[in-house]
Parts: sequence; structure tokens; C-alpha cells
Amino acid sequence: MGLSKFFILRVLHDGPMHGYDVARAVERTTGGCCSPTEGTIYPVLREFETGGFLTAEATTVQGRQRRVYTLTEAGRDAFRVALDAWMEATAALRDTGRAFAAVDRERAKSCR
Repeated sequence: MGLSKFFILRVLHDGPMHGYDVARAVERTTGGCCSPTEGTIYPVLREFETGGFLTAEATTVQGRQRRVYTLTEAGRDAFRVALDAWMEATAALRDTGRAFAAVDRERAKSCR
């Protein structure tokens, strides 16, 4: 699962919200690293809805018609699976970074 999809599930795990709020919550959660646009967020939300990972309900928010998205149990399960996978990948990257730094330190010592 790509990071943008992962973070969309992540913010919806906190509670229901409409698409614009999802995009802003992803941006806040990632410290601005991931800033999805309407052109990317709504296709993913539709894909998740079609896949049964969330439901969408039409509602009025501040006088405007909005679709509010809510994670289903399948969506929560998908988030847990994705979280485990990303945690494993993160650990592997951390180990790779440490190994790379160790090799660099050894090379620097041998050049002296």
C-alpha cells in the first residue's frame, strides 16, 4: 500500500470526515510531507468505498453538501495490516541506514 493511501486510512481511523478534512488531516499528520490534492484524494476514497474499506454518507456541513467518510471494520483491518507492513519496512530501512553508516565509518578510518 502506498503511503498516501496508508495516511488516508490513518486519519480516518481517528473518526469520520469529509474529503477536504481528510486531505488537511493527512497534511497535518505528515508534517506537510504528504499533501494530497482533490485530484488524488477522491479517487482513493472512491476506491476504498468500492472495496468496502469505508462508507460514505451525504450530509450538510456548514450549509454545503458533503460526503462524510467512515472506516468500516475491513478498513480498520486493512490499516492494521498496512501499519505492520510499514513498521517492518521502516525497521529494515533503519537497519540499512546503520549498516551503510558503519561501512562509511570503516572506509573513512582506512583512508587516514
